[in-house]
Formats: sequence, structure tokens, C-alpha cells
Amino acid sequence: MDRGICISWYDLPDRNREEYLGWLHERYLPAVLNRPGIRWAAHYATEKRAVPDRLGHTDDDSVPKGNDYILLIGADTAHAFSKPRPDEASEDAAPADKKMLALRVRERMSIMAEEARAEGPAASAHTDPGLARCVQVGSFNPGPTPADGDDLLTWYARWRLPCMAKLPGLVRVRKLVGVTGWSRHGVLYEFESLEARDKYFPAHEKPYPEVAAWSDKVVRRLMHAPGSPHVAQRLWPK
Repeated sequence: MDRGICISWYDLPDRNREEYLGWLHERYLPAVLNRPGIRWAAHYATEKRAVPDRLGHTDDDSVPKGNDYILLIGADTAHAFSKPRPDEASEDAAPADKKMLALRVRERMSIMAEEARAEGPAASAHTDPGLARCVQVGSFNPGPTPADGDDLLTWYARWRLPCMAKLPGLVRVRKLVGVTGWSRHGVLYEFESLEARDKYFPAHEKPYPEVAAWSDKVVRRLMHAPGSPHVAQRLWPK
């Protein structure tokens, strides 16, 4: 039961980086794991690499563009991330926590719920309680018509997830839907390593030329968040 995921993309000022990371990894995230309904947490540094030309990205200036770090927290359901009632104190109310949280700049946050998942060939070797060492996180919106949403659903159900279930090096993939935040949809891939991701994922459709045109049509109609999809390696837990 980890069907709710809170995802935060953000940058950090250089002068406070080490102080923030020490606080986050040694104090804040261990405390988060003790909250009701929380199952796991994982913090990643993104890899700087070019985004494929066929992917469209929003030019909406109101969407924050932070991309250096990704923090993911898994919970029983998305409701575990609801804010306190007006008569309740915030769990992040301590002055030290507020100070550290304020260091995040250009932060973009989304709470998502798991729509579906597929286990990959590397799932049996993955013994960590949370996410794998390497992830790829996509966050996007489909085209403006109901048909665009229908096509996206069919593509993931009939092609992308079944294809990923056969991909060497893949631990699992989760198709997500947005509960809060700019992105109405998301996808979270877990790989046993960055090397496995780079070796197998880019050419995963080459053995299936009959669906390449379908994939291209669906992908080109998506509008991604800034920098999406992000490939990242885990900083915490070690």
C-alpha cells in the first residue's frame, strides 16, 4: 500500500547546499517516516542531459522550473499528504525546519495517486523498502480534447506498461495521475542502475517498429513540465 506519492522538484543555493542536505537526510526525512500513513522517502540528484526534441514543454512562467533535486515520499494514499485542519499544528512548524524548507528555490510540487504499475525483470533483485537507486520521472498534461486523454490511457495500458515489464534493468514503473499541482499525469520508472537505464531504455521500442508511429503520435501531443522527464540517482537513503 504505497499508492500516494508526493513529488517535489527544486533547486538549492550553493552556499547552503551542504547544510540543507545534512538536515534533510539526517533529521527531516527520518522524522517524516514516522508520520501516519508514510511508507518511504527517497531523495535524488538529477542528471544533466538533453531532452528529446519531440517532447513539448510548457512556457507558462507561473510553473516553477526547479530541477536539480527530486524528493519523493510514498504513502498509503494521497490523503496522507493533506494539510492540517485549522485547529491543528503543522508538523513542519519548528523554526529550524521552516528555515531549511525555505532554502528550496523554484520548487514545483505535485501530489499524485498511482493509476497502475508493472513490475520489471529486475524487481526480484530489488530489496530496498522504497525506490530504486535510479529513477526517471515524467510529469505532463495531455492535449486539450477528451480524445487526447483517451489515447494516453490506451497507450499506457496497451503498450507502454506491458513493454516496460520486459525491459532489462527495470525494477518497476508506475503510471500516476495528479491530485494537486500543475501536472495532471506522471510516470515513475525505477531502474537497478543508471547504467542499466542508459543501456536499455533509449532503444526499448526498436524491436517493435509496428508501434513506433503510435508512440510518436501520443508523445508529441503531451505538454511536459519544465525539464521533464528527469533522470536521477539516489542520494538518500544510501
